[in-house]
Amino acid sequence: MNTSARYTVASPRTALETLRGHYLFAALDNAQWQAIQRHVHERTLRSSERLFSQGESASEFYVVCEGSIKLFRDSAQGLEKIMRLARAGQGFAESVLFSDPPHYPVHAEAIGHTRVIAVERSPYLALLEASGDTCRAVMQQMVKRIYAHWDEIEMLTLHSSSARVARYLLGLHDRGPHDQSVLKLPVAKVLIAAELGLAPETLSRAFRRLTDGGLIEVAGATVTIRDFPALQRRAHF
Repeated sequence: MNTSARYTVASPRTALETLRGHYLFAALDNAQWQAIQRHVHERTLRSSERLFSQGESASEFYVVCEGSIKLFRDSAQGLEKIMRLARAGQGFAESVLFSDPPHYPVHAEAIGHTRVIAVERSPYLALLEASGDTCRAVMQQMVKRIYAHWDEIEMLTLHSSSARVARYLLGLHDRGPHDQSVLKLPVAKVLIAAELGLAPETLSRAFRRLTDGGLIEVAGATVTIRDFPALQRRAHF
């Protein structure tokens, strides 16, 4: 693992509150939650700093506290294929919990200044093994995540580029204040294009179509929603 990542005890307010809200920890009772906190740490990463590499032996999984993490693989041609962007409140590398032996399936790299919460794999597994009720509750949440991923695959394969961008913008809206109409794109457009399975020029055309239709207005990394109901309708075709 990249030892240049700075290692500190997790903040008792921001980091732990973020972790408690994640689906892998929401089902823990108070005693379990207190126990797992002894095995939680916070890592601060500089922009483009590598957290771990594909194939590396895994002892921790993570939740993003601030910033974003790019999860990617290298193709046989040496090209970078982005698999997912993990943002604040989202987890990644959860698959190592049930891998034997555990290895990271992708590379993980910070996009801008990023803080992640690292959770030791073995103590968390011990909690699940000790409580059938907790294990079932966590498995139920994982199943919901699998269904959500199927929805994402459907969106990437069946929906138009404009629909993908509309759904992406609605997702940003849902993660912010309910009455906000001005959105700040969290990462560069080239990364958004990769996440949506689009070429950068196709993403630009999709933004232009939504703008020409009066649904949004784009100024650099700022997007203003002009017609929210129409944007919702556009997200489905």
